[in-house]
Amino acid sequence: MAAMDNHFDNWKEQQSAAEQMIPLVGHLYRDYGINIRIFGRRLLNNSAIEILKAHRYALQITGQELDVTKSLEIVKAMLEMDLAASRVDLGKLCHGYMEEGGDVKSFLEKQLASINTGKTSILQEPQDVVLYGFGRIGRLLARMLIERVGAGNKMRLRAIVVRGGKAGDLKKRSSLLRRDSVHGAFSGSITVDEEQNAIIANGNYIQVIYANSPAEVDYTKYGIRNALVVDNTGIWRDEDGLGQHLKCPGAAKVILTAPGKGSIKNIVYGVNHGDISADDRILSAASCTTNAITPVLKVINDEFGIENGHVETIHAFTNDQNLIDNYHSGDRRGRSAPLNMVLTSTGAASAVAKCLPEMKGKLTGNAVRVPIPNVSMAILNLNLKRETTAEEMNNYLRGISVQSPMQDQIDYTASTELVSSDLVGSTHAGVVDSQATIVDGDRLVLYVWYDNEAGYSTQVIRLMQEVAGMKYPSVPA
Repeated sequence: MAAMDNHFDNWKEQQSAAEQMIPLVGHLYRDYGINIRIFGRRLLNNSAIEILKAHRYALQITGQELDVTKSLEIVKAMLEMDLAASRVDLGKLCHGYMEEGGDVKSFLEKQLASINTGKTSILQEPQDVVLYGFGRIGRLLARMLIERVGAGNKMRLRAIVVRGGKAGDLKKRSSLLRRDSVHGAFSGSITVDEEQNAIIANGNYIQVIYANSPAEVDYTKYGIRNALVVDNTGIWRDEDGLGQHLKCPGAAKVILTAPGKGSIKNIVYGVNHGDISADDRILSAASCTTNAITPVLKVINDEFGIENGHVETIHAFTNDQNLIDNYHSGDRRGRSAPLNMVLTSTGAASAVAKCLPEMKGKLTGNAVRVPIPNVSMAILNLNLKRETTAEEMNNYLRGISVQSPMQDQIDYTASTELVSSDLVGSTHAGVVDSQATIVDGDRLVLYVWYDNEAGYSTQVIRLMQEVAGMKYPSVPA
């Protein structure tokens, strides 16, 4: 009985600490521009239970569960410091503090010295953002932009551009933003201004512009200047088509949420975002699969070398497929998506070379669309340049997921029970399933999960921040 009481008392103490942490995390973000994470997992707008789960996740990384009361102590001490806008990994701080002990103030002064320099602003003026198209990716981007508004994030969603304008259109679009069958309810409040054709979400005034082409839009009429236009339609993929946006008054740069054609740079953030120059006015965020596999391929090639390989994608069905059998211009895609596994092609294997030139000609690829609405998997069957073991490979990738510049792109799981629905909402580009890793000498089979909607959208947000000049220091190093 005493043991039972001890466990329950400890749970209540940890839960109370997590509940106290919620407003403090929000305060640090909105007033200081400090984004608190635990081994890459954002705490902003999370519930107490989600915060507790994030602390428990440390077991997979360090072998030790984090003490939430210690985390709360750290967060409270951070509020007494004069910190610049940044990204702070509370998981690393808490683990270090639990190992070292001592005075929390002295510990943080050492660990956060590089940002203990006074409040700063990443951007002098907010960056106006326009979403051209409001489908699956457009609505997720809208949610993420709205939820991230704060002192450290000055990207402002000012407008969405859609076709239509029929009676009831605005209410239907706001309802789709408010409710999502895959990702759940919107975190906040949404109202509609029918007279002004606007959606107000968590205080963000979002103009809804009805147009059938970019030529019909003048953003300056709505007070929008120097806008970053994110094209989610996929209608245009080359410079001529996407260049139409740049002719619109008030538009400055364009990001395409699909693979770009011709000379357009395809960017997988974390891999080749350094290729972006100030003169680039049109960029592509590549595809969800390219974003999922390219970071993993890069780090494996860097350490082990890749001779060649094959990528098989097990992909959730998309709006491009039919609900029931009907005509489709693509092979097999006309067959019912919820009733069949559909073998189809993917350009992701060849697209990797656009972001990672050293992989040119080394990969083949195919895809199977399966009857689930979200979360996909890439199976990388690779021939390496040297022999290794599953243990060495997994230890290397686990380290990359925690202590590398690619930790936002590559996540890692050691769970033996993980299934696709567990990854809904994952903001990493890809998640290595270590329990499925197969190594035979110089042959590797690696399984990489990815939320093809949320993970990809987060990569798009990172690219947008890079283009806007929003570069956050990350601590501890």
